[in-house]
Amino acid sequence: MRTEIIIRATRTQNVLGEKGRRIRELTPLVQKRFKFPEHNVELYAERVNNRGLCAIAQAESLRYKLLGGLAGLLWRMELKGVIVSGKLRAQRAKSMKFKDGYMVSSGQPVKECIDSAVRHVLLRQGVLGIKVKIMLDWDPTGKLGSKTPLPDNVVIHMPKDDVVALPPKEVEEYRPPLVLGDEPCLCPCQSKSMVTFLSGTSSSRFCYFGVFFSN
Repeated sequence: MRTEIIIRATRTQNVLGEKGRRIRELTPLVQKRFKFPEHNVELYAERVNNRGLCAIAQAESLRYKLLGGLAGLLWRMELKGVIVSGKLRAQRAKSMKFKDGYMVSSGQPVKECIDSAVRHVLLRQGVLGIKVKIMLDWDPTGKLGSKTPLPDNVVIHMPKDDVVALPPKEVEEYRPPLVLGDEPCLCPCQSKSMVTFLSGTSSSRFCYFGVFFSN
């Protein structure tokens, strides 16, 4: 059983090195550090799709800027969703928060929609802490955001076409069952070949299979 480790980076060439030399050097280091069997670990490099939506990339970028001496210019940077704490411009430590837009802070959406990262900067006057939080948008594919939409998302559907209600059918009047003598004749009674039997003087007649019977 082989173990594959994917390293996500904004610059994959720095991870791979010249002709893949650096990633070949990292493979035995990871194998010894985590005590994997020999020839059982493979390292791959994957490029980050959108650097602006990666909290780790933003935290590392801010970390290198603070190491370069830009700690006193934080308020001029266009930071969003960042908390920097420590000795910034004075001897007393404090925190600076930069927020913009909407961000959830509780419930299941925090685990699915919030990408956060924490980094520490070792400066001469002390240690600075950096915390970056980015709220990802809903993406059905799951590449640029969460697959699950927010629970308070309201979807307004288009109205359906009006259905014309048909008038109710007229209720048929109740008719009692027909008596044999009153049933209509279903055969060609007007033909000349019919045979008629008469008995008595009664005028009641009925037809059965082309033959009239009367009482």
